[in-house]
Formats: sequence, C-alpha cells, structure tokens
Amino acid sequence: MKATLRVDRVQSQWPKVKKTVRHAALIALDHLGGFEDVEVGIRLTDDAEVRELNDQYRGRDRPTNILSFAMYDDAPDSRPPGHPLLLGDLVVAYETVVREAQEQGKTFTDHLNHLVVHGILHLAGYDHERSAEDALSQENLEIAILSRLGIANPYE
Repeated sequence: MKATLRVDRVQSQWPKVKKTVRHAALIALDHLGGFEDVEVGIRLTDDAEVRELNDQYRGRDRPTNILSFAMYDDAPDSRPPGHPLLLGDLVVAYETVVREAQEQGKTFTDHLNHLVVHGILHLAGYDHERSAEDALSQENLEIAILSRLGIANPYE
C-alpha cells in the first residue's frame, strides 16, 4: 500500500507528534486493506479553529476532539488514473485532546492515536452514528488497530 499523509502542526502548543500521527494512520489504513494508493491530510490545530469548523459544517457551535472530512467515493471512476485516492482530511483540536486524555486517565499520545484511528475509519466510510451495530463494528475495528499500536482497549 502506498499512502501519502500530510500532517500539518499549525498551532505551536502541539508537541512534535507528526511521526506518531503518521504511524497510527498508516497502521489503520493497513489494517483496513483494500487501499492501493491513498492520500490523507491531518491538521493539528486548536479548539478555536475546530469550533468554527464544527459550527460551519455540522451546526454545532463547540469544539470537538476530531473532525473528519471524507472525500472517499468507492465508485470505480472516482479518481483519475495515476492519482491517489483522496480519502479526506482530519482536523484535531489540541486543548480538547489534552482535556479528554486527563479526564479519561489516558496518556496524551494514546488518546491522540485513538482519535487518528477513529478519524481514519470515518474517512473510509465507517460511521458509529448510523446505528448501534455500526458503532459496535467501528469500535471493534478501533480496538484491533489500537492493539497493533500497543494501546489497550479504550472502551474498558
């Protein structure tokens, strides 16, 4: 599998996590399989930007931990020949990730990896908000992928 991952750390409060984020995304994509040549953008930003995007695109005027902007279309002609499949973009809010990690008793890095895996699954078409069955399916995939990253089940 060939994957192009653009990770942009646009807010200085973010620690140097580009390699960690890239690794989590690659493991998630590898676990899903079926993608030969993909591209994903990951923007590491702050609560203010995520709040604005969340309000603009989801009608929710509050920050959230991660937003997924899927571009994936599994139609055979969804990309020009010789170009990667654009899965989409993830936008991650630093302050929310820090706060949630502390509240949940997790390390910042483990929680960030979980969110990246969660976001990649959304870009690939998984949606835990459709039904309880879909939520369980996505949760089980997350647990399996996080296990490959050496991260314990976050749902226990």
